[in-house]
Amino acid sequence: MAVSRDTATAATGRRPTSRLSQSAFARLFEALHEGAYIGLIGPDETATLAANPYLKLIFGWADDVPMAEVRPLDADRFVDDQARTEFLQQLARDGVARDYLLRLRRVDGAAMWIEVTARAEPLAGRRTLRVEAVMRDVTERKKLQDQSRELYQQLAQAEKLAALGQTMSGVAHELNNPLATILACAERLAGRRLDELTRRDLDAIHNAAERAARIVRNLQTFARKRHTTRTTVDLNQVVRETLALRAYEQRRANVVIIDALAAGLPPVFADPHQIQQIVLNLVINAEQAMIGAHGRGTLVLRSWQDLERDAVVLEVNDDGPGVPEDVQTKIFDPFFTTKTVGKGTGLGLTVAYAIAQEHGGRISVASTGRGASFLLELPVSGTSVRLTEHPPPQPLPAVPKGTRVLVVEDESALGEAVAAALADEGFRPDRASDGAEALERVRERHYDVIICDLKMPKVDGMTFFREVSGSLPHIARRLIFVTGDVAGTEAERFLEESGCRWIPKPFRLRDVVRAARETLG
Repeated sequence: MAVSRDTATAATGRRPTSRLSQSAFARLFEALHEGAYIGLIGPDETATLAANPYLKLIFGWADDVPMAEVRPLDADRFVDDQARTEFLQQLARDGVARDYLLRLRRVDGAAMWIEVTARAEPLAGRRTLRVEAVMRDVTERKKLQDQSRELYQQLAQAEKLAALGQTMSGVAHELNNPLATILACAERLAGRRLDELTRRDLDAIHNAAERAARIVRNLQTFARKRHTTRTTVDLNQVVRETLALRAYEQRRANVVIIDALAAGLPPVFADPHQIQQIVLNLVINAEQAMIGAHGRGTLVLRSWQDLERDAVVLEVNDDGPGVPEDVQTKIFDPFFTTKTVGKGTGLGLTVAYAIAQEHGGRISVASTGRGASFLLELPVSGTSVRLTEHPPPQPLPAVPKGTRVLVVEDESALGEAVAAALADEGFRPDRASDGAEALERVRERHYDVIICDLKMPKVDGMTFFREVSGSLPHIARRLIFVTGDVAGTEAERFLEESGCRWIPKPFRLRDVVRAARETLG
């Protein structure tokens, strides 16, 4: 009489192991679409007890490779030796590891991300662990996560810059008005006969005002798209010219430069001066980081073409203290700096970031604690720019006797300085303190040139233009606007649509006079 399996289980208290269950387990092990591994892992060597076909596929081993050669957790498979040590320490301490990320190498040397879930038991009297693990190739998932994180950071940075840009537009206007007055008055005084002490003080005033104007222009760089002069640019040439500017300082500070710039890079369509501003900022930042940490350093500059992204890439790599992870997310923020008070404004990298964005490129930072790498990516020029021959400058027309000019400016001292400079050139200037007064003036008499502030109380420049353009259809040909800033405002769109010429504040009086004389022509 045959004994059923259930009867046998009831009699013995346990279910017997059958060949059927073992074969089913073997089929599952072989068919599993995740890498399955059983082996002995020690600090210096490993031994494989079992590995399924999918594990071989993940790492690139051929199907007929002997089991003894399939060793996914050997030391040479790890991109970072320290990662292997930490992984084994956790297994020895906890006995398990769940969804543990490892950067491992395939047989062909390509790096990939592997997610490991494992359990381990120590062998008696030995430092070796018996490990049973399931491994998943999550390289694509990790890539998408990194891209999403990078995109989020870029969007967050763009939002910060956009918000700051709106504020900076107003700040720039308020700063540029007094700066324009200081520069105009200093320029007027410079034309007089002065004693040596007064001349020196006047030069100091003029230089300080120019410096302040440059700071405001830096603020405006990321507040709006600036009018740039772009041409085909050899990025390597810009880098070498920038390094030449720093050669003396680098020799004094014991900074060694390693030039690893690739030959044959395609040109980029860019403003060479602005690209040099980016490179100079990155180089100086690297120098300061290295000198502050070690008193010396090695700076490596590499360039290459990224065909996949259709970009030219410049890497500025230093061996300084690196950039902590929590700082990396803030390093391009306006006014953020790790330097001591008075050593930095926190605007350099922000301006560089804005310039790169304006050129359709980007800047990113990477650091592992052993130095920092800044990557500048610029799109490759798709077309060759044809160089045009510029005609020689035409002589400015003489100012006919009785030529009238109206200066509309709510900053009284600035308006008087502009009017006086125009009078020196033969114009007959009138003054108006705002748009309402200017409307009364143009109804009373004809003006050959009108120089008008764009932002004024009561009636601003845009309203003034619209009021008079009906009766004077060609007013745009005779109207020159001056303004502290138009970043991202209605004024920017207005100037583009109206076709009116405009001059940014602060300006040189000679530039205003030249614009007025050109308007006569």
